[in-house]
Amino acid sequence: MRVELRETPFEPLVELERHQRLSTGLAGRCGATAIFIGTMRDFNDGDAVQGMVLEYYPGMTEKYLRRIVETASREWPLLEVLVVHRVGELRPNDPIVLVAVWSEHRAAAFSACRSIIEELKSKAPFWKRETTAAGSRWVEHNTPG
Repeated sequence: MRVELRETPFEPLVELERHQRLSTGLAGRCGATAIFIGTMRDFNDGDAVQGMVLEYYPGMTEKYLRRIVETASREWPLLEVLVVHRVGELRPNDPIVLVAVWSEHRAAAFSACRSIIEELKSKAPFWKRETTAAGSRWVEHNTPG
């Protein structure tokens, strides 16, 4: 299981392939991989968004994300989990988050992947500051799942 925060851009499908290739124990056992890739939109709350800064609390945020993954791993029979999340400056269309879940069966993979991203989006300690034509503003809530 891997959780990583990054200040640099990443390619979700490259990360997925690399993690799957390096993970021992998946070959022959994995029957399902569920993937969620979140990207930055160029609009929010009816306004065009030119950029965003995603802030976090170092140490606390990683710990919280690991706890989300551990909880999902206790609830479903998972073989592997990967979470990569951007922090820092982002532009529209940049990948923000990758959640990948491997399991023997699709039901566990789908359910766990959805649970991880919903918990991450609703409770993980991240703060978003968007840049619009009118200036900078803090995002007070995430869009509902």
